[in-house]
Amino acid sequence: MDKGLQLYNTLTRKKELFEPLNAPHVGMYVCGPTVYSDVHLGNCRTFISFDLIFRYLKYNGYKVRYVRNITDAGHLEGDRDEGDDKFAKRAKLEQLEPMEIVQKYTLGFHDVLRMFNTLPPSIEPTATGHITEQIEMIKVIMDNGYAYEANGTIYFDVEKYSSKYNYTILTNRNLEDMLANTRELGGQDEKRGRLDFALWIKAKPETIMRWPSPWGVGFPGWHIECSAMSAKYLGDEFDIHGGGMDLAATHHTNEIAQSEACSHKQPAKYWMHTNMLTVNGTRMSKSAGNGFLPGELFTGDHPLLERGFSPMTVKFFMLQAHYRSTLDFSNEALDASEKGFRRLMNAVSLLDKLTPSSESDFEIGPIIENCIKAMNDDFNSPVVIAELFEAARIINTIYDGKGKINAAELEKLKKLISDFVFEIFGLKDEESSNTELNDVLDLIIDIRKTAKENKDYATSDKIRLGLQSMGIQLKDSKEGTTWNKA
Repeated sequence: MDKGLQLYNTLTRKKELFEPLNAPHVGMYVCGPTVYSDVHLGNCRTFISFDLIFRYLKYNGYKVRYVRNITDAGHLEGDRDEGDDKFAKRAKLEQLEPMEIVQKYTLGFHDVLRMFNTLPPSIEPTATGHITEQIEMIKVIMDNGYAYEANGTIYFDVEKYSSKYNYTILTNRNLEDMLANTRELGGQDEKRGRLDFALWIKAKPETIMRWPSPWGVGFPGWHIECSAMSAKYLGDEFDIHGGGMDLAATHHTNEIAQSEACSHKQPAKYWMHTNMLTVNGTRMSKSAGNGFLPGELFTGDHPLLERGFSPMTVKFFMLQAHYRSTLDFSNEALDASEKGFRRLMNAVSLLDKLTPSSESDFEIGPIIENCIKAMNDDFNSPVVIAELFEAARIINTIYDGKGKINAAELEKLKKLISDFVFEIFGLKDEESSNTELNDVLDLIIDIRKTAKENKDYATSDKIRLGLQSMGIQLKDSKEGTTWNKA
């Protein structure tokens, strides 16, 4: 188990040595999607980033309990307890029951993450499946004096909490400035303080998703859900809490407040956040009209896209940027990423065709060490990819007969690819998994080989040029003929 892992902690605003509370066990909670619509690309980046973290922790021998929730109730349109419930609004729009909306978009979310070849979490709890736990947590917060009832709605008392705890510890914002810049909400004068937020919301007569509680029929606030579920499955204190950086200011700030008000403990030791997406330098958002869904990215069916890109190309593109850096989408960047990914996969496909020599021109150990060093530096995937391209160059050099490798170094090379390309990054060769195409091309290559042996060079060239015109490049070597997409 590698003990040199450093990760950036939003809570302390610096890199820290990763020391689990109860090694080798690691508890990790990541805020999942609100399943009232198709999962957006920003969410996917977060889940791909934490899949990388999950995989690397497991690779290092940690026993990880990865909890990623499904928010299927209680998330209002605004973050400050205003507007309609997102599920009820979508249900009316599509003329469906709210739980039909939940089912539809949960299945869609899982389908997208499968296409990105991410591992499922250890536990995937739903907000509606944990109403009892949320009610019990609210009771404790009230008993501790940090929440109050107003007309059937329970509010968290931020001012009371702030008299003992640091409400802005995660973001380091100035509380007085926040109060000055927070407007009063019309119809929300039942709140004692401007920053107070709802733990439980009284249901209107027309509210469909509603549950009985000690304070009347209602539904949970958005923030209490994650506090209750993380505590249930990971305890009052656990190792890592993650999500997109957009959650830090409100959702995660309120999670910390709720958890401390309940258990008097800071819930997570390390808080990790992924950065935002931009498109041609402008922040990606629905309102700006520049946000595209994963499905649109795969098919190219969007005005900003010149064509579609495969799920593995998109995943590789995301991994080429550090999870804490802004990721800018453009057709040119995706094109370059696709070429790089194909170059890497083409080299990987040649590995089993390499023949070891008694001598070796290459040492693979330093490349492996550099990859581990990069991953231990806050999961620095771009540096790992640069090292993998060096491995690809070595593979191609040996395959072309311009270099030698002995059996021991070849085994290290195979382990490097197996560990980092497939196990840690979770990449896969989409073309090699297309068995029908592979079988057809194997047959064509065999026909061409027979033509060459019979000195029928016209047929041989016709096959090679014909495949080339379709974007398939044949490569002849003393080991035989291989193909890749040009």
